[in-house]
Parts: sequence; C-alpha cells; structure tokens
Amino acid sequence: MSNPSITTRPAADCRYDAVALGEVMLRLDPGDRRIRTARSFDVWEGGGEYNVARGLRRCFGLRGAIVTALADNEVGRLVEDFMLTGGLDTSWVQWRDFDGIGRSVRNGLNFTERGFGVRGAIGASDRGHTAISQMQPDDVDWDALFGSGVRWLHTGGIFAALSESTADVAEAAMSAARRHGTVVSYDLNYRPSLWKDIGGVERAREVNRRLAHHVDVMIGNEEDFTASLGFEVEGVDESLTDLDTGAFRAMIGTAAEAYPNFQVIATTLRGVKSASVNDWGAIAWSRAEGFVEATHRADLEIFDRVGGGDSFASGLAYGLMELGSLAEAVEYGAAHGALAMTTPGDTTTATLAEVAKLASGGSARVQR
Repeated sequence: MSNPSITTRPAADCRYDAVALGEVMLRLDPGDRRIRTARSFDVWEGGGEYNVARGLRRCFGLRGAIVTALADNEVGRLVEDFMLTGGLDTSWVQWRDFDGIGRSVRNGLNFTERGFGVRGAIGASDRGHTAISQMQPDDVDWDALFGSGVRWLHTGGIFAALSESTADVAEAAMSAARRHGTVVSYDLNYRPSLWKDIGGVERAREVNRRLAHHVDVMIGNEEDFTASLGFEVEGVDESLTDLDTGAFRAMIGTAAEAYPNFQVIATTLRGVKSASVNDWGAIAWSRAEGFVEATHRADLEIFDRVGGGDSFASGLAYGLMELGSLAEAVEYGAAHGALAMTTPGDTTTATLAEVAKLASGGSARVQR
C-alpha cells in the first residue's frame, strides 16, 4: 500500500525496511526505588535512535539493522545480546578494541528512574569517551549499506550531540541514504545535558540546522523545535501543562517553509500533570495531505515515560511505509507511544494487534 505523504522504495527490492544510526547503552533501572538508594537494578538496552528500529522490528514485523559502535568487552557483548533479542541485524556494528579499564574507549550506561506523582523521572547517563562518540564518517561503507536496499534511515539529535565527529557521521549517512532513494527521518530529541559543555543551545541549533537539510521526515516534541531549530511555539509555558495545537500548527508551517525538503513534520504533545499522569497526543503535517491530529488522550496513566517518543516515531514510520494515509500513521504512532509507556524499559513490548486496536478506539478491557 502506498502512502501519499512519502514515497519509499519497494520492500521487495530492499534488504532492510529500516536502519537506525545511534548509540545503544545499557539502561539500569532501580524499579520503584531511587538511583541514589538502589541496591539492585534491572538492565535493558536503549537508545533514542535504536529504539525506533527495534520497535519497527518487534512490534511491526519489519526488517531492521543497527549501525553503532561498541567497545569489545563483556558489557559490549551484553548490549549485543540485547540487540539480537530485539531482532536487528548487528552486522554493521563497529567493534573497538578495549584497553582493559575504559581509559580510551568504553560503553555507555544510562541510569534512569521512572518517577511517580510529584517526583519526576530522572536520567543520569555515564557516556563519556564511548566507542560511538569516536566514530568517523568513513568507518562505514554507506554506499554498500544503502546500495543493498534500505527503505528508511532513522537517526537524530542525540547521536549528533555525542561529539564533533558524530554530526559528520550522521551527515555522511543521511547524504548516502538520499542518494540511494532511502527516506531519512530525524528525531530532534534535544537533551540539555549533551550540549551544555559544547556550546549549549546555540551549538545545538547550528548542528541540527545543518543536518535538517538532509531530512525527509522531521520529528520532535514540545520543546525540540525551539531548542534545536529555533522555531518558537507561541503560548507554551515552561511547565508544558497546556499545549495548544494551533500554536504547533503555526510553528510547523514556518518550519515547512524554511526547509522545503521536509515532506512530513510530526510532533508529540505531552502535557505533564505529574510523572504518573500526562495528557498525550500528536499532530503531523505533510505537503501532500496537510495537517492531521491523533486522538487526544487526556490523563493518560504513565508507568515509564522513557521511550514513548521513540515508539511514536516507529509507529509513524510504520504507518508511512505500510498504511494509506498520514492520519493513520499519526494514530499508530500516538497509540504505540501510549502503549510503550505502560511497561518498564526504553523499548516496546506492544504488538501490532494492540496498536491497531488502540488506534481504532479500542478499550483496556481484559482479554480472555
């Protein structure tokens, strides 16, 4: 089925439906406890770009691969084991010799507590000097990858912020993807902690504005378009409790005019009432279909918010590749994001049937 908003290569002509470029870290989760007082942690893998490809594989059944770099030690091999469980091809992973203590190269760790009620979620990443932050543009034969047939490339602002070179790596991959007819999606994913010591908001805007010229499908949340690209959203307060879709429509219109290469722009809308209760929705725009809006879910109960935006992106990408309209795509994205936030960990445990049911208005009645 073709989608009027975006044209992808035929699946039969491609080795992969989706490839993600980005860091994959170990997530250490203290469960109901605090990081600072925990005595045990559950462990998963996660990464803003990786989560999208994994969702497309595990929930939506599409073929995927991950391009990343890892230090070749026991921690790196644990990350690999998680990625294999996620169903992605790991043959494009770049392995780096480990020096024994991580002085020159290491793997990233991400300690994340979920928050509850008035206590917000906290992330404490330990990701300096990681293997992927040292990646160079010519480490991967991009023409070989995309020449083998790839329908969709996903990367984003987290990867671009890891070092001076990762932005160049992203640009090399995005340029090669477009040469071979691969759709490029990019999630702005602004993280102040990644930019604060390398130039802050101004540096983030410089990098993301450069990469934006290679993007077909641009994705962000309530604050990303302002922090990463400099597009102001009128009337949005600092606490993000009252989100006016009209203001976001105006901002999207401005972004579409500034970047004529954008074919689709999508943004999640999260009104944070507490760590446990959010208003959740999304809007999207395309040059072919104009504006569409997903079902607004007021007072959505949240178990673990991390990865909700990534699951939105994977549902949107699935819809644009496999469904017949932008309206369906944004509904699948919002439904997948909502479901992902009902379980622990960065990555989805939802099924396509569950996403389709929720997207079509289904309830949470028990299934027997």
